[in-house]
Amino acid sequence: MRDGDDVATIELKVADASVGSLRMRSRERTPDPAVLRLVSTLIASEMERTRAPERASEEAATSFQRQALRGLIPERDDLIARGRELGTELAAGGTVIVARAHPRNPTEDDWRRRLLALGLRGARSVASGAIASPTEGDASEIVLLVPDSDGDAGRRAAAAILREIESGLPGFAFAIGRSRHAADPLDLRRAANEALLAINVAEGDAERVELPFDATGTYQLLLPHMSDPAELRRFYDDTVRPLVSYDEQYETDLLGTLATFLECDANVNATAARLFTHRHTIRYRFERVRELTGLDVSSTDGREKLSLGLKAMRVLGIAPPRGPATEPGAEGGRVPH
Repeated sequence: MRDGDDVATIELKVADASVGSLRMRSRERTPDPAVLRLVSTLIASEMERTRAPERASEEAATSFQRQALRGLIPERDDLIARGRELGTELAAGGTVIVARAHPRNPTEDDWRRRLLALGLRGARSVASGAIASPTEGDASEIVLLVPDSDGDAGRRAAAAILREIESGLPGFAFAIGRSRHAADPLDLRRAANEALLAINVAEGDAERVELPFDATGTYQLLLPHMSDPAELRRFYDDTVRPLVSYDEQYETDLLGTLATFLECDANVNATAARLFTHRHTIRYRFERVRELTGLDVSSTDGREKLSLGLKAMRVLGIAPPRGPATEPGAEGGRVPH
């Protein structure tokens, strides 16, 4: 009924908290407003009453999951026992999966709840005790804790989540990151960092949607900094952040050119061919990179630092500016100040 022209949607509230929505199609005329308020209040109260046990269970599961993934339950036996109370068996360990979605076009407001429902359904089709919750402060990202004895359940759960999101959220861009199997439940904090690192790397790769931590290559070296990313942030600030700021201000593509150059093994001609840009424009951009960062792509040390800066940027989940590959009015790559 949501898309019908003659359908009215009424938000259902208990006190100031929204508990759902009522969609209504009138047969002849709109009901009296006082009667409608009374009916909607009764329905909202009944929904709140019937969902109270389910909501309490969801809150308990979310609280347990967040404490387990932050390492706030220091005793292994206590962690396992609390998981069993919620129907989650973690004695043989588990896998953490992070899924993130972004609408490509304007859409209805309830898609975040749908993302959570789809992710949980996919995970529970493989492991019945899986727990899912939205990331605090970002409902477009969900975290799933999957009971897993050997890593295979986590792999199959990630594939099932991907299928559910693909079919249930058409028109969305999304990414999925999966940790390694944590045989000891006390290692779930590390697994959560692995899944977060994997999804941040996946979002920077247009060819990958689902990425396991094992496939992140040299990015794995940056995992120890995930718990306290201050050092990563400082390194990013000292290397490629000036390029990001410049690209955002002037709609250039210094950062994309640098990334392509490094992918092409520091070959200017190959970079120009891939970007459909003249090699003189590429060289000019690298001169601008040197002026902004103090690092020269022609030196091994400069390339290494800039490469690590790009990796730090992706691990931190910082999206690159979406400037054009060629700049309008750039006069052969020269962007006027």
